[in-house]
Amino acid sequence: MSEFQIYYDLGLQHILDKNGYDHIIFVIALCALYQAEDWKSVLTLVTSFTLGHSITLALATFSIVEVDPDLIEFLIPVTIFITAVFNLFSRTENTHVSIRNYFFAGFFGLVHGLGFSNYLKTLLGKDESIITQLFAFNIGLEVGQLIIVASLLVIGFVLVSMAGVSRRDWKMVISAAVAGISLVLIIESNYL
Repeated sequence: MSEFQIYYDLGLQHILDKNGYDHIIFVIALCALYQAEDWKSVLTLVTSFTLGHSITLALATFSIVEVDPDLIEFLIPVTIFITAVFNLFSRTENTHVSIRNYFFAGFFGLVHGLGFSNYLKTLLGKDESIITQLFAFNIGLEVGQLIIVASLLVIGFVLVSMAGVSRRDWKMVISAAVAGISLVLIIESNYL
């Protein structure tokens, strides 16, 4: 197996790992306002998150930026909670909601990239050339993220378009559940 494949698989497994569900619920919170017909907005949202976390993932992996890991593990659920709570009070047809979510995705992606970097730095050890590994890991993260998004959009399509669940109820249930889970993560963090 090539080095690229190894780090790609590690990135994919990291984002889809049930023990790292904080990243999964953040992606779910970001996409809770959207349905399958909104796929262009969702792709823009995912790209915003990608840009944010790619920047800090690279900076932290190259040791240009260093932040207390306990602070990051506290801030990640805070970003999730903020996103979910804003969803609860958002009207899905409002274009300001989309712009706000793109900002959240990009800005909060910066925080999440720092969380990914702790994991990646542990894997890389003292390797001199890490560009290929960093790129492969990031691609794996993105593919995993797209799997999460596609799954959520399919479930949303089935429930909203076929089973008759209102789009508002879908958004409220998903966002409230994510807010509750993230609140528990905040309380359990080592930073408080």
